[in-house]
Amino acid sequence: MTVEELKALIAEVVDDRMMRYWRQPEPVIDKVALKKTLESIDSHMWTPPPGAPSVVEMLREDRDR
Repeated sequence: MTVEELKALIAEVVDDRMMRYWRQPEPVIDKVALKKTLESIDSHMWTPPPGAPSVVEMLREDRDR
């Protein structure tokens, strides 16, 4: 197999895989479930109190030990 034949084979395989990827049907999104999930994330989000160290500060402190 020559270099040109190898390049052609690679291009053919990539083209084939790209076409298969683009032909896949769009996933069905359950909008109600998605909304519930996002609302749950919002309701369980935690905000640190004022003056609390940032994550970077905590990592630096831990690293320096």
